[in-house]
Amino acid sequence: MLKNKKTILALSLIPQYFLIKLLSNYPEFVEQFYSNGLYQFISKVFRYSLGWIPFSFGDFVYAFAIIYIIQWLYKNRRRLRKDTKQYVIDIASALAIIYFAFHLFWGLNYYRLPLHKNLNLKADYTTEQLILVTEKLIEKSNTIHLKIMKNDTLKVDMPFTKSNILEMAPAGYENLKRLFPDLEYHPKSIKKSLFSYPLTYMGFSGYLNPLTNEAQVDGLIPSFKLSTTSSHEIAHQLGYAAENEANFIGCLAAINHDDIYFNYTGYTFALRFCLNEINKRDACLFEDMVADVNTGILKNYKEVRDFWEAHQNPAEPYFKIFYNNFLKANKQPKGMESYSYVVALLTNYFENNTL
Repeated sequence: MLKNKKTILALSLIPQYFLIKLLSNYPEFVEQFYSNGLYQFISKVFRYSLGWIPFSFGDFVYAFAIIYIIQWLYKNRRRLRKDTKQYVIDIASALAIIYFAFHLFWGLNYYRLPLHKNLNLKADYTTEQLILVTEKLIEKSNTIHLKIMKNDTLKVDMPFTKSNILEMAPAGYENLKRLFPDLEYHPKSIKKSLFSYPLTYMGFSGYLNPLTNEAQVDGLIPSFKLSTTSSHEIAHQLGYAAENEANFIGCLAAINHDDIYFNYTGYTFALRFCLNEINKRDACLFEDMVADVNTGILKNYKEVRDFWEAHQNPAEPYFKIFYNNFLKANKQPKGMESYSYVVALLTNYFENNTL
């Protein structure tokens, strides 16, 4: 009887796959009934249940799962040849449960309406628009930097502990929801990852656990980076699965924060994306525009760059390849390059809105 149930469960992977493929063709349906419907209930249940725990419960789930899988594979290693059929069924049945839970608890958000449609923004932009917005961002970033440091050559050091930053990050969404009511964030559930050390060497600054709806950030990254990373992961919790959209929303949350240091990280976060895009289009123009950026801001960028370079290792590219393929399999055809699409959102939004 148990074998029959496992077989049925394993075979359910097939209709599940085709159902997801079908739903991916109806983003309006997903947007209305899942992202703004069922998911909102599921997300809050998880955050009310686990958000109060001071550590990441999801990380313990991951650790237990890894240990269990290694143990199971070792104990059943001989079955691969002697009982191949049931061995495959056992694995497939487990994958069917995970596949179902992933999409029910969070993954269907990959197939919602693109954010630019919800905000009535264009999906593309001209180089002239990009230059105009980048100039605005340079001026705003320089102004805030000088207001904080009183010296344009000094980098900004966040005056908060990393725990303080995680506590403060949701406040940006309190202000942002006045502009976009769908971005209300309560209760909170954002924590330092228990795997910060390996996460750093994998080259990632944060992640959302789709099975517990906890947002984790790398506790080792520079404080300058932590505020926007926290805001980015909160956007994932709110149901914005696409990396470019989470970057855009996280940027707006930091910019709309009451604290000037968060404002600084938000504007410079947006500026970095725009400058990188200009560099791709016109290296000479990039050099001219970077010359207008306060030296202290460039030092903050270098601080983050030096951090990641110090933790580069031979395994990192393989983790990036895996994640790149994961994104491509989930409605982001450009993979990790889709991160740069945030520039389209930033350009079209800030062109018509006051910085």
